[in-house]
Amino acid sequence: MSVELPFAPVDAVIRRNADGLRVSADAAEELARRIQDHGASLAVTAATEATTDGRKTLMPADFGIEQVPEKDGLELPVAPVDRIARLDIDDDYRVAMDARVALASLLETYADDTAAAAAALARHADRRTIKAADVETYFELEQYY
Repeated sequence: MSVELPFAPVDAVIRRNADGLRVSADAAEELARRIQDHGASLAVTAATEATTDGRKTLMPADFGIEQVPEKDGLELPVAPVDRIARLDIDDDYRVAMDARVALASLLETYADDTAAAAAALARHADRRTIKAADVETYFELEQYY
């Protein structure tokens, strides 16, 4: 499976949560993959909501967002997030622009939470670099948070 999300913005999200730690390329790649999986899953749920309302266009409310943030304030680019949203839904669905921004915002929050936890795990391991294993370990331990 290819990853739609570029690694550079994901790396930037990790770095803003790293508090001076280095970030391995593998960590950015692993988090990008996790973001993509999560985004595709959210889009499937949103498509179900839209269908229930008799629509084929996904709206921010379908993602549980009432107030859509400014696009310029996000690190994650909207175009790849749009492609992520369409991975597991039927081609008949459309994704409204504000829904794309809403999904990007949700995914950035998800990435921030994961990156902060991965940084804590790297510090706990007494390392100065966040690795893919830290991201993976967070998801193994997530049920306990």
